[in-house]
This record gives sequence, C-alpha cells and structure tokens, in this order.
Amino acid sequence: MNLDELLKEYSELELQLADPAVHADQHQARTLGRRYSQLTPIVATYRELDAARDDLTAAKELAGEDEGFAAEAAEIEARIPQLEERLKHLLIPRDPNDDKDIIMEIKAGEGGEESALFAGDLLRMYLRYAERLGWKTEVIDSQPSDLGGYKDVTVAIKAKGDEGVWFRLKFEGGVHRVQRVPVTESQGRIHTSAAGVLVYPEAEEVDVQIDPNDLRIDVYRSSGPGGQSVNTTDSAVRITHLPTGVVVSCQNEKSQLQNKESALRILRARLLAIAQEEADAAAQAERKSQVRTVDRSERVRTYNFPENRISDHRVGFKAYNLDQVLDGELNAVTQALIDAEMAEKLAQHS
Repeated sequence: MNLDELLKEYSELELQLADPAVHADQHQARTLGRRYSQLTPIVATYRELDAARDDLTAAKELAGEDEGFAAEAAEIEARIPQLEERLKHLLIPRDPNDDKDIIMEIKAGEGGEESALFAGDLLRMYLRYAERLGWKTEVIDSQPSDLGGYKDVTVAIKAKGDEGVWFRLKFEGGVHRVQRVPVTESQGRIHTSAAGVLVYPEAEEVDVQIDPNDLRIDVYRSSGPGGQSVNTTDSAVRITHLPTGVVVSCQNEKSQLQNKESALRILRARLLAIAQEEADAAAQAERKSQVRTVDRSERVRTYNFPENRISDHRVGFKAYNLDQVLDGELNAVTQALIDAEMAEKLAQHS
C-alpha cells in the first residue's frame, strides 16, 4: 500500500470512528481504533514533512530580504532528511500480528529435572518482564515437575495500550540453552540442558472458526507431580483437531468447562499460526525458526550462570547481567532482535 492509499484510509477511519453506530460493535471499534493508532504516526510525520517543505520554499523566497529567513531555511533544510528517514521507517510493512496478545508454551527438553527447573526459570523471567511492562499474565495450563520446575507450562500474556505483546516477544520462540551446576549435581560439574519456547499470537474467535464436528474431546483425571491425583473427577480435557491432528490438553482448572475453554484458546492460537504459515512464506520461515525438537544444538539463546552471561546467537547479542535478565530485565535483548528485524526490512525495501 502506497502513501496516498494510507492517507485515504486514515481519513476514512476518522469518519468511521466518528460514527456512534460503529462503537455499538466493540470488536469492530477496537479493530478500527487499532488500525487508526498504527497509521497516526505515519500521517503525523507526513504532514510535518509536507509543512517543512512548504516552510523551506517560503523561507528561501524571503532569505534575500532578511538574513533571519536564510538561517531558518538552513535549519529546515537540515530537518527535512531526518523527517524523510523517519517516514521511510514508518512505511516499512508491519507484522500484522504485532498488536496481538500471545500464548506462550515453555517445554522442558534434554536434561531431565534440570531442564524442568530451567523451564520454571524462563516462566518466571517472562512473568517478571510482563509485570514490569504492566501486562496481564495468566497461566493456562501446567505440568509441574517433582523438584518445582515445569515439564510443560502455557501462559497467556496480554498488553495494555496499543503496542502488542507479539511485537516484543515474537522472537522468544526457539530452544533456550542453560549452562550451570544443577541442584542435583553433587560433584559441582557444569551441565548443559535446554528448554523450548513456542510463541503464538492469541487468536480471537473471529480470527479462527472451529467446527465442533472437527473436534474429538476426551476427559480424564488431572495428575500432579509423581502421578499424584490432584482431582477426583474427570476434569482434565484433551482436544484433538481432527483435520490438522493438533492436540491440546488442559488440567489446571477444577472445572471441566474451564479446562475446555482454556484448551480452545490454545487450539485457536495454534490453528491461526498454521493458517498464517500456509498463507505467508515469511511467517512459515519464522515459525521454522522456533522449536522443532528441544535439542541443545538448535539453540537461539544461551544462559551461562558461571559467567553471568546471556547470549542471543541470532544477532550476536551478549551481556553479563544474566541475573537481572532472569529477573525480568529483558528489554535490551528484545530490542536487539527488533532492531535486527528493522534493519533487514530496510535492506529489503531500500
């Protein structure tokens, strides 16, 4: 979409959002408002640039009569390239999911109990990061391990305001490797283990239509660490989406209905990701960069405890404040990945 089309769309959105009838449908009003917020910086920068060009023309015409206008013309002339560069950045196509909330799955991999403990550390890191940004979190499902970690845990993260969670956390998908002395290690040797992270944009019901006839729903009793029964009724739910073979299980809630609703949320997010992969080759490449097998060799990031070092292998990011990162100070890491994506897009569109 070119600039003229975006300006036209912005004007149409202004008219629509001024119509009280539009706000009767909250979903439509939210969708239009989100798009309006996305276009506002583009339109504001374009208008500022357009005004600067007009001011430059006027200042140059008056410069012969007044030296003050000559100085003003020089200032405006220096500012115009900055505005042009800002507009160029803003016009780079956005990821359509950037303003969405997410569902994140963290899975223990190689390393047994140590891997499960590390999965718990990652969950805590993301929960702390979300807390710092004022985001809302909800653990949808979990399979705790005997020592207090997680074999598998699923969390929903929701943003406040216009910037979505996906924009900040979409690059977290992949295999995360840890190097440290496990609590179970009596000889003090450093071990390497891994946990996998999968990130999905959360799908609303309008995004993904699920035919109930395509679902096989099984119920069973929830179980805790070591196989202990945590529920005496068949409240755990397993949903199989027959056309795709996607299977989702939930047992966190005491109510079968609540577990079913949670499982459907995860299923919608997974089906949306699959649909986008099929429709968009770029999205498919991005998804492939996430976990295929939780194998140490496919790492995206390493957490080295003895050196207090965190390394992101995709962009060469390295810092020696691992303790702070695990306490939720993730901004430097996520920003390095966002900047790398921006640089790649700029190269593609230059």
